[in-house]
Amino acid sequence: MIPRSDRAKTANMELFEDSTPGSNAHEFTVSEISGAVKRVLEGEFGRVRVRGEIGRVSRPSSGHLYFDLKDDRSVIAAVTWKGQASKLSTRPEEGIEVIATGRLTTFPGQSKYQLIVDEIEPAGAGALMMMLEKRRKALAAAGLFDDARKRPLPYLPRVIGVVTSPSGAVIRDILHRLRDRFPTRVLIWPVAVQGEGCAPQVSAAIRGFNALTPDGPIPRPDLIIVARGGGSLEDLWGFNEESVVRAAAESTIPLISAVGHETDTTLIDFASDRRAPTPTAAAEIAVPVRAELAARLSENAARMIRASQTRQQRQRQRLTDLARALGRPQALTDPARQRFDLFAERLEPALRGFVRTRRERLNALPLSLSVLRASLRNRRERLDDQSRRLPLCALRNQTRQRERLVSLAERLVRARGRTLADALRGIARDRERTQLLARRMDAAASRLLPPRRERLERIDRLRQTLGYKETLRRGFAVVHGPTSLITSATEAAQTPRFDIEFADGRMTARPDNAPQKPARKAAGPKDQKSLF
Repeated sequence: MIPRSDRAKTANMELFEDSTPGSNAHEFTVSEISGAVKRVLEGEFGRVRVRGEIGRVSRPSSGHLYFDLKDDRSVIAAVTWKGQASKLSTRPEEGIEVIATGRLTTFPGQSKYQLIVDEIEPAGAGALMMMLEKRRKALAAAGLFDDARKRPLPYLPRVIGVVTSPSGAVIRDILHRLRDRFPTRVLIWPVAVQGEGCAPQVSAAIRGFNALTPDGPIPRPDLIIVARGGGSLEDLWGFNEESVVRAAAESTIPLISAVGHETDTTLIDFASDRRAPTPTAAAEIAVPVRAELAARLSENAARMIRASQTRQQRQRQRLTDLARALGRPQALTDPARQRFDLFAERLEPALRGFVRTRRERLNALPLSLSVLRASLRNRRERLDDQSRRLPLCALRNQTRQRERLVSLAERLVRARGRTLADALRGIARDRERTQLLARRMDAAASRLLPPRRERLERIDRLRQTLGYKETLRRGFAVVHGPTSLITSATEAAQTPRFDIEFADGRMTARPDNAPQKPARKAAGPKDQKSLF
């Protein structure tokens, strides 16, 4: 501590040494000024609602949202943190007018103030329509509304998937209309049809139906109906979200949109394969009338029968007309029969002449005994030649087989060497592993045995402490009869001989032969001695 007089002297010296004007003003640090401004700003504007147009939207990889709120004269920087960005009911898009709710604060790193936004809502129906039109143009430019992408609807779907709320009147109207027209199997995917969860649930339902396999436990729908009753623009806004539109455009299953009444239009209507004015109309578009199909089928069957009968009659009449022009069948076959009889008469002499000619040619051949012997001699010479060549062929074959066996033997030796080397390496690895396990086991034994031995010794000491030997050392004795322990004086008097065990040994005793009256209470040490 500096004495008061010394502090006064020091202050006077500072006053005389520093004579610059304004030297008595307090000097703030940059952090102090920044903190003071932050406290004033957050104290005056704790939570505010700001109306303005969104500009310069930035979505970095961190997940935060950075954008500007501006009017015709000023701009306020705004930021929505990653955790809150996914909960926004309206995604910020450049050029739309919104009402942002949040708190004002400062960013000391850049000496500026900003609005931390946790909720965004469109500034009236005009802003919603502007946002809707801008989004429609962007999605149309991406080709999501092209007619070439639209698929034809199945004439008679076996399974229909309906994406709607399970508790509303829409699903009852659809089921009732399908039951009246053509009963078919319906799969309902329950979703929220308005609010924040509408868009993600509807897009997930469309993608979920497309992800089903045709032969899976849950059948894959042949047609999807996305339905909702009428409502305001805000109520139907979930069906204007980009995620829902892209899911509808990417669907490989034909999709009917039945959102709102006939005058309501959402962006999913442009991306769907067919738009229905109402959910009931969607059911009518999905399936035909069964009674009309049955009547048409009956009519077509009757027409087919009449056409078949008419065709048969025409063919029969034409055959009859052609048969008149052919004449008698016998007139066509008589010339052929006559030619057959003529050739049959000439066949036998021709066969006999052919046999006679062949026999004469055979007799004219010089088949003498010398010719046969020469042929036999040639065949024998060929056989002898082949017999001489046979040992050489056998020798060559044997040589080739021997060379093949030698090659196989060499390969077998090399393979056996490789196998033995692999086995030796495996044995070495196993030996090293066994030695490692042995060392670990020895280490574990040396680590575990001392506490186990100590515990065993404690248990043994406890056994000795609780055993009757310790009781004998405190002055007690155990009386052993011939077959069991003796625990009463009456039993001892009736036993001719028994042993008494003390702490330092045993001795034999006999009771007094004189009859004794049993005592009513346990005898003391002196009374027990008088029994022997």
